[in-house]
Amino acid sequence: MSCDFSRRRMLVLGGIGGLALAFGAAAPGWAAPAAGGGVGQALATGPRIRDLGPGVVQFPLMSGLLVGDTMYIGSRNLSPARVVGFHLPTRTVTSRTDLPSGYSIQALAADPARNRLFIGMLRDSMEGANVYQWDLTNPEAPAVAIGATGDRDVRALAVAPDGKVYAAGGGEPTTASAPSLWELDPTTNTITSWGIPSPGATIAQAVAATDTTVYFGTGSVLAGGGGASLAKLFAFDRATRTPVDVLPAEFAAAVSVTSLSVLDSTLAVGLKGPGKSVLLNLANPSTYQTIARTGVLFAQQGDTVYFAKDPTVYAYSITKKTMTAVQDTDIGTLWGLGIRGDRLVAASGYSFIAEIGPATRTTTTTDLVGAGAPAGPQTAMGLAVGAGRVYVGGTGAIARHDLDTEAVTNLRTPGEQKDGVVVDGVLYSGQYNSKGLWSYDPASDVDPHQIASFPANQNRPLDVCWDPVNRLVLIATQNDTQGGGSLTAYNPATRAAASWVNPIDTQQMVRAVTTSAGVAYLGGDNLYQTGPRSTVVAWNPVTGTELWRVDTGVGAGIAALATVGDRLFGLARHGAGVFVIDIPSRTVVQTLDAAAVSTDFGSMTVSRGLVYAASDTTVFRIDPQTLTITTVVAGIDGGWYSGPHIESDEDGLLYTMRGLNVVQIDDGPSVEVTAVAEARCIGSKAYLAVKVTNAEPVPVSVKIVTPYGERAFAEVLPGRSVAHTFAVRASSVHEGAVTIEASRVADGSTITQSRSVPYAANSCG
Repeated sequence: MSCDFSRRRMLVLGGIGGLALAFGAAAPGWAAPAAGGGVGQALATGPRIRDLGPGVVQFPLMSGLLVGDTMYIGSRNLSPARVVGFHLPTRTVTSRTDLPSGYSIQALAADPARNRLFIGMLRDSMEGANVYQWDLTNPEAPAVAIGATGDRDVRALAVAPDGKVYAAGGGEPTTASAPSLWELDPTTNTITSWGIPSPGATIAQAVAATDTTVYFGTGSVLAGGGGASLAKLFAFDRATRTPVDVLPAEFAAAVSVTSLSVLDSTLAVGLKGPGKSVLLNLANPSTYQTIARTGVLFAQQGDTVYFAKDPTVYAYSITKKTMTAVQDTDIGTLWGLGIRGDRLVAASGYSFIAEIGPATRTTTTTDLVGAGAPAGPQTAMGLAVGAGRVYVGGTGAIARHDLDTEAVTNLRTPGEQKDGVVVDGVLYSGQYNSKGLWSYDPASDVDPHQIASFPANQNRPLDVCWDPVNRLVLIATQNDTQGGGSLTAYNPATRAAASWVNPIDTQQMVRAVTTSAGVAYLGGDNLYQTGPRSTVVAWNPVTGTELWRVDTGVGAGIAALATVGDRLFGLARHGAGVFVIDIPSRTVVQTLDAAAVSTDFGSMTVSRGLVYAASDTTVFRIDPQTLTITTVVAGIDGGWYSGPHIESDEDGLLYTMRGLNVVQIDDGPSVEVTAVAEARCIGSKAYLAVKVTNAEPVPVSVKIVTPYGERAFAEVLPGRSVAHTFAVRASSVHEGAVTIEASRVADGSTITQSRSVPYAANSCG
């Protein structure tokens, strides 16, 4: 995110450890401290980095399965990935296994007859196993690998009555572009492909099995173009391994099959696209009932079929064909739903277990971390900074870091924060999936809440920006299922929102948005990678009209945009470089080679008149005058889930992720002084001596603050020193620290920096 902020030029960096001041050895003429005396500070060079600790710490989850009295839960974006067993009678976590490959666990399936739990992994690459089995009779022993399917990810698993396991998934297969149905034999660890029934599919999210048939649901996350197929539901005969598409014709326009569950006599089918679910007769799939709501996680008890539709659990009566909500408590996105006695048990994306009484509509929740689930730092989703706080987006939560106190608080929010902006102390956050724009004011007692929705199917916010001229929050989005994107403008004063679908074209999402002088600039990208994918559109966010457009010609999508003066800077994907547009002439005037610092996704912001960018590996700056690219922090290697972010606050400090920790980067000018403090004895009386030397080529002002008083010095000339001895009025000095504040004028603005200088204890009598 990069926007046109009016920034305060006063830079105050108190409490930044060794980053605020540059300290060196004592100046000539100053006696070296005696043993156990003063401590000198080394000269700091380069950008000053403050580590704020892990960005988001929690136990995020992506799957849940009830087996007897235990809900087994698979983690999301934790390293290592892990499965825990939550024992319902005691409401405690009683078992755990860690997995050596993959980053998230979306698929769990059980073989109760053989006491086995099967675990399917999402992986970053084709390396390592993606299916494991865990012996539930010996949970202290780790899960063991069955092997890897030819698809990168496993998103659903099913166990047939004879113990064979079936897997569905997708993502960078080695031999084809579409997912296959895979059969796994856990006794021999053999894995066999049953073929690719839908060559146009991009994902398979659902599988179910009976003694005679395997049901395999496919579709696409990008069904609006690029040749991707729509939803298909195949019934594979287990004897012949031949598939037949059994999805009723009236659902042919559905995007994808998202859920399959074998119930008493029906197959429950969740569909993305038509807003409906289907109960197919297992004996005759041509007969079915339609449920007028999309659902997942189906379970049956008697005449009632329960299912989840975020954020609610519903009960559907098969005989009455009626549907009712069974709970009115916000339990977030559910990743597991089962029946235990007269209660439903659900695993929530808010990292708790919910026990729901359908008859009474009551809900009891148990926090998983409090119950013993192992929390850890999660890969970050989004970032927003301002008003002394840093917000790091996770799954089901946003971590608020208070810079003054260093306290961290997890704020419960649905879905995932993909990006945000802080305006007048208020956080505005774009929430995936289709959660809209959310707001949080830390000065109030109101929890984060939705303030605006996105247009239909505009489900993935990508960039959030503040327009200070029109005082609008601008949100760029993507349509996952049909291609294209949208721009939404929200007015905090009137609480009104306006949206424009496909402002670039029907294929290009709005991946980036920035603003200058009241004009919004939109950067396009095309997931189909055919047709235009690097268009910049100048847009009036008040009237909702296009002003002009430029095809940048970089041959890759636009990852990020930023403006300085009359120049618009864009970071292209796939290492295609940085392009520079002259706004008055509306032409691309230069393209800079950035392959050494950026290979794909990235983010940009403006700080102190310079453009800064973060890629997966590097933080770098672009000088808008010389058009040179310089590395600021190499090897930043941020732990991002969906692309890197970089933000700047009101004082020009930068924020991004280094590994799984959020860091503050000060790349601005410093105040270089050296200082030393020493506890001394004059007779039996103790004194604290402090000396500060100006290492700047210009005069500086110095203030020394100690537990025994303070002293200020104005206009300390270059190379000169000031010193003061403070009376302790005691015979000894305990170890402690003095604070040195140094100020100088640069470019008409005053820069002030401060830090502590320690001194050792000394006894004089």
